Order: sequence, then C-alpha cells, then structure tokens
Amino acid sequence: MRNSRRGDVNPFIVMDVMESARKAEQSGRDVIHMEVGQPATGAPKAAISQLSQKMQNAPLGYTVSLGLPELRQRIAKLYQEWYNVDLSAERVVITAGSSAAFLLSFISLFDTGENIAIGDPGYPSYRNILKALGLNPMRIETGPDTRFQPVAKHLAALDIQGLLVASPANPTGTMLGRDAMTDIIQACADKNISFISDEIYHRIDYGKPAVSALEISDDVYVINSFSKYFSMTGWRIGWMVVPQSHVRRIERLSQNLFICAPHASQIAALHAMDCHDELQQNRQVYAKNREILINGLPKAGFGNFAPPDGAFYIYADVSNRTSNSQELAAQILAEAGVAVTPGLDFDPVRGHKTLRFSYAGSTKDMIEAIDRLIKWHKKAGH
Repeated sequence: MRNSRRGDVNPFIVMDVMESARKAEQSGRDVIHMEVGQPATGAPKAAISQLSQKMQNAPLGYTVSLGLPELRQRIAKLYQEWYNVDLSAERVVITAGSSAAFLLSFISLFDTGENIAIGDPGYPSYRNILKALGLNPMRIETGPDTRFQPVAKHLAALDIQGLLVASPANPTGTMLGRDAMTDIIQACADKNISFISDEIYHRIDYGKPAVSALEISDDVYVINSFSKYFSMTGWRIGWMVVPQSHVRRIERLSQNLFICAPHASQIAALHAMDCHDELQQNRQVYAKNREILINGLPKAGFGNFAPPDGAFYIYADVSNRTSNSQELAAQILAEAGVAVTPGLDFDPVRGHKTLRFSYAGSTKDMIEAIDRLIKWHKKAGH
C-alpha cells in the first residue's frame, strides 16, 4: 500500500526508551524511571471521588465540542487566581490533552508549507506534528546565553509565520521572564507572526512564578494541560485559550476532528482545580527531587547543566563522556537499571551529546537512582 510522506516522522524516542525499560522489567530487572515526564502521583483524590459519584448517577455521553461550560468557567477563574488575568470563559476550549490543542492550533493558524519556529532543544512532538501537517518546523538554536529559550533577537533573520515557545520548557526546565516574554510577543506582533505559548508546566516552579502570555496580550494562543501540575497524564485532558475571534473556527475544527474531549476526564478536571493542598504537596516533592538531582548528578559525572526554573527535568551536557547519547542511555539502563532519555529527542543536531533526567517520580526513587548512577560511574571508571 502507498504511503504519505507526511507520515515519515521521527519516533518519539522517550517512548522507545520507556518500552526498553518495560522489557527490562518484564525480564526481572528493577528499573528506576527517569525517562518520562509523568508524575508518580495520580489524579487528586477529591477529583476521583466526584467522578465516581457522577458515573453512578448519569451516563457520560458526548459533551459540546468546546467542553463542559462549568469546566471552562472554572479555568477562566483559574487565570484570575494564578495570574490576576480577567479571562472570558468563552475563550477557553477544552481539548483531549495538550496534543489535541497543538493540532488545533497548527491547523487553525497555518497553511501547508508555512514556517513555524521552535526552540532547540525542545519537545520533539512539536516538530513531528508540524511535519505531519505539511508545515515546516524551523530550528532556533538556543544556548546558555538565553537560558535555552528563544528570545526576540532570534526572530530578526527568520522568515516565519509562527513561533511556539514553552516556559517552563521541556527538556531544560528554563523559563522566559516577564521582560523577555513581552519582548518576543511584541516582536511577533510587529512581524505578523502568530504566537503560541505552551504553558503545561505552569505552577511547577522553584522561585518566581512562570509568566503567562495572557498577562501580556490577548492576541495569542495559550495551551495548557491537566497532565503535569494536576498529575492527570493518562486522562488526556487539556485546554487552550484563543482570541475571541478564533473561538468559532476552533470549535468547527474540534467538532470534526475530536467531537469532544473525554467526558469523564472533564469532570475529574473540574474538581481537580480545587485540590490546592494536595497539588502543593506534589510540587514540594518535585522541589525536593530537584535538589537531590542538582546535588547528586555531578557526583555521577553529570555536572554540566543549567539548574531548572520549573518543570521536572534536568538537561545535561554529556559531551565529556560520549558523542552518542542513545548508546549512553542504553548503557545506563543495562548497567545501572536507570532509564533516561537521549537528547536526540529534543535537539536533532546537538542532542547526541546530551541526556534528560526526569525527577517527576517519588523522592525514594530519586534517591535510589542517584545512588545507582554514582555506583555505576565509579565502577565504569569515568
């Protein structure tokens, strides 16, 4: 059967690593998972309880494509609580995870063949979704001078129709400050570049809170998710905020592509937003895990990294020990029983010399992982 060139995208390497780790566990190995950005905690308890009651009392059929009105209203209220932004619930669209929001954004904003810039290192699915839609991902090679974030000066020489930024970012955990966010949004407005802000790691920060693009402009697309801060990865529920004039076109796309986000997940998400104490306890775990890795990774020979401002990743330069991060990750899994992600997932040009360590797991696992890595480092004689 014939194939489409649009389907020729690179694998999501972290999922391949996850499968290798699963096979190792199946064969009897004990593996510590630092490869995937998945909280060890589950959905907030009150959210599950409320959903259980709802499921006993009513069938959960389709919702309207934009999402449950009460959930959209609660998310609008969240922007007041988190950012002091007065947001109309009409601009909130509920999606089947942030992945659906990226699809809707790219289809809504760009025509086939147009150029959309993303920072490298960055989340690999941006690049692959763009390619699958017949769009051209354009690399912005970032480095320590801008804390691995795209900034306004990067746009000067680019012929692009869109820019996607993530703050806090995956895989580096670095953020754009208010001034840098303002400058890059203004630069996009001046050049008629559509601006998309990935904010799925908001509220997982370790100093100043992350800045939402909606604090600066209404003429942006903002994407968020219940996967990270709310610990609901497998529920596949997220949201996007778009300009009022774009709501109907997003609604039409969503009706045809997805019908609606999962009804059960929408109910759980609605109640998850009121579980403040439990969510803050989770964030405290990430902060503790972060300190464990910042202090422990150098002892295991992985000391060249920028301390993350947010999210739950450390992105380390391993050029002192390898020029093949996939082989190194496989070696660490086989010899130390720790699963980590090769940087090639996040930067196809420079990622062969980097690794990403996720500290989204339990503190107990992070302590054990560092102990294993230190012992492996000493035994290997690096």
